[in-house]
Amino acid sequence: MGVLEDKSRARVFYKYLSKAYDAINPFIWNEEMRDEALEWLDADEGDRVLDVGCGTGFATEGLLRYTDDIWALDQSAHQLEKAFAKFGKRGDVKFHRGDAERLPFEDDSFDAYWSSGSIEYWPNPVAALREARRVTKPGGTVLVVGPDYPNSTLFQKLADAIMLFYDEDEADRMFAEAGFEEFEHHIQQRAPGTPRAITTVARVPDDTDEAGEEATDTRTSTA
Repeated sequence: MGVLEDKSRARVFYKYLSKAYDAINPFIWNEEMRDEALEWLDADEGDRVLDVGCGTGFATEGLLRYTDDIWALDQSAHQLEKAFAKFGKRGDVKFHRGDAERLPFEDDSFDAYWSSGSIEYWPNPVAALREARRVTKPGGTVLVVGPDYPNSTLFQKLADAIMLFYDEDEADRMFAEAGFEEFEHHIQQRAPGTPRAITTVARVPDDTDEAGEEATDTRTSTA
């Protein structure tokens, strides 16, 4: 487990990173990458969408172009303060401070679930993905963006020491263990040689599907 896959350490880390987060973030996860992922989420007007690990609200800004029913959650008070400055503490976005592994929402509360740049800090990502499945309505979309595992052995060791990095095989395992049956992976990158993101788009199983119909696994990669 990486040093930042610990909630208390991650909170301290973001206490300082929040000061420069919006300036640093575009070099790793920029608007073009975000907007491409938003197309895959395919939220409709009026959909209730949960943004987990919302940080300073970079993804929230994009989500608001699709629907005005956005709920945003983060464990870092410092990141949330930055988000409040953009959207207001009691504005259109409903903010909550909380834990991705123990979401403070009822079952089937949301039409879609979004999380970008957060899974790498989750001590138990499978538990958090189960929570994503729990709070999203059957047939709804769960989209998670995380850091793709480096190719270099040296960078792999460095990555493992810091936080969660994972490849498509590991993503398959995590999403399947969390109860997802249909999902696909996309590799995103700002420019050649820059860090890559692995974006998984999953569908919450629909219990109303025809009885006896075999579940279909969609595990494709788009580089």
